[in-house]
Amino acid sequence: MVRTMARRAAKKRTAGFTLVELLVVMAIIGMLLSLALPRYYHAIDTSKERVLAENLRVTRDAIDKFYGDTGRYPEALDELVQKHYLRALPFDPVADSDSAWIIVPPEEQFTGNVYDIKSGAPGPSHDGKAFGDM
Repeated sequence: MVRTMARRAAKKRTAGFTLVELLVVMAIIGMLLSLALPRYYHAIDTSKERVLAENLRVTRDAIDKFYGDTGRYPEALDELVQKHYLRALPFDPVADSDSAWIIVPPEEQFTGNVYDIKSGAPGPSHDGKAFGDM
């Protein structure tokens, strides 16, 4: 009977993890996260810049097609959506808005208000250029 109680006590002691073992595992997980998180956030920022560049390219192409079809530039970005040159207003993922665009008007001899658009996001991109210069 004494032997069975000793066996049960030994089983109870080996059933879980010690505090030191848990702390070692947590330290390893923390170290791995400290290596991976900066790369993850850099990848997110890079992907936002690529989406911004693509949205600018598509919108500029739609403005050029609008001018080619009508002989004038659009009065607003909404006109590109209404005339089905774009499905929706372009989204600026860096500024996290679809209304932060800086509208560049055409020269005086052209009619319309939207010759080009630029991002209204503050700060530089990863390559050092300002978002408004993309």
